[in-house]
Amino acid sequence: MKIEQIYTGCLAEAAYYIESEGEALIIDPLRETKPYIERAATNNAKIKYILETHFHADFVSGHLDLAAKTGATIVFGPTAAPGYPAHIAKDGEILSLGKVKIKVLHTPGHTMESTTYLLIDEAGKEVAIFTGDTLFIGDVGRPDLVQKVKKEITPEFLAGQLFDSLRNKIMTLPDEIIVYPGHGAGSACGKNMSKETTDTLGNQKKFNYALRADMTREEFIKEVTEGLVAPPQYFPHNVIMNVTGGLNSIDQIIRRGTSALEPKDFQLVWETEEALVIDARSKDEFPKDYLPGAIFIGLDDNFAPWVGTLVTDLKQPILLITDQGKEEEAVVRLARVGYDNTLGYLKGGVQAWIQAGLPTEQMDEIEAPEFAELYKKNPEIKVLDVRREAEYNSQHIEGTINFPLDFINSNMSMLDKNSTYYIHCAGGYRSMITASILKARGYENLINIRGGFAALATTSLPKTNYEAPKTML
Repeated sequence: MKIEQIYTGCLAEAAYYIESEGEALIIDPLRETKPYIERAATNNAKIKYILETHFHADFVSGHLDLAAKTGATIVFGPTAAPGYPAHIAKDGEILSLGKVKIKVLHTPGHTMESTTYLLIDEAGKEVAIFTGDTLFIGDVGRPDLVQKVKKEITPEFLAGQLFDSLRNKIMTLPDEIIVYPGHGAGSACGKNMSKETTDTLGNQKKFNYALRADMTREEFIKEVTEGLVAPPQYFPHNVIMNVTGGLNSIDQIIRRGTSALEPKDFQLVWETEEALVIDARSKDEFPKDYLPGAIFIGLDDNFAPWVGTLVTDLKQPILLITDQGKEEEAVVRLARVGYDNTLGYLKGGVQAWIQAGLPTEQMDEIEAPEFAELYKKNPEIKVLDVRREAEYNSQHIEGTINFPLDFINSNMSMLDKNSTYYIHCAGGYRSMITASILKARGYENLINIRGGFAALATTSLPKTNYEAPKTML
């Protein structure tokens, strides 16, 4: 028997490869099929099943393409009603894979169809559970995502279902069972997940707040539902894509998205298709020279979730600027969250654009120590802290304004185009995104504070007292 966790940091998502006696299954695959097919081929195994723990909100699953290419059976848990052929397993049903077995445990709560898969080894021992978004390390799945699709199901109702699922289906299992969750820290599918991506169930019973033995149903519902904020706007769209199917082929998306465009052709497509130009280089390279109107979202951080949070139309035509050799990665990462309409990338990058005689702009920046001296002399300076509210409330520089990047589209009217704003986040990535979006929308007087709060905190600027955040949403 072989178990492999395939973890994707950008989405903080874990897919799984399980194999026994030449048969394999994949749990919660991402959009690209190649990694799973290659793993099976290397081991001379055939992919028999594709198990989905639920209809995902934070990414578009690769189950349809993978099933088409391998002949594997797509499996969902009870109550799922996908718009394409799939096996809807019964609660308690056993699936055979070589010499091991998978037991289906219906665990509603995060969503109504949420299912945990219990792995039973060759000797009949229960060894692992693959919990999807039902149980994370240190946390549990949010119960407030389904209401975007089914309004009659409230977060409180789902939280109650989750309480029952955990107590009746999961916590009754042996303590030595290994928990393999669907996400780790950084995912918006939970409030405050651990950076660890696996643990024993017994350890989670000790340290996971949601698994306290003396917790009442009412206490659970209250604690699980407090501290939630509106989910990223792309979540309900991804759910619908995963439920209905009819997705574009990932191979076609990659072929079109990796079309190399000369500067003049790039400019023509930009204008005629009303495309959005995303500059995916680093936060250090972007401000030196960038295309007027382009927005920065760098590949070296949570690229896809930020695109999903900020670009409101999943069908938006997109053009890319990347470091050489990173074009396909950017296209794939966009497709993972449902942005399939990438039209190509700038061949030769920004240098080719400059050599073609086309204009660029630069972003003003300031180092933290220099800003600190300026701020002390001019405390009326407007400073935007674009971290999330929970981060800001945990600790911030006194006198700064919380302007979370997550909600920039709805809060932009709060700003004055005639004012000058200094912008910072935790380390510089989100502040550069914010500055680029504001620049593209006509806000000219912007200065990015390099190093963000991490750098500002080392200066003598007064800070609020630190309070540990209860949520990272």
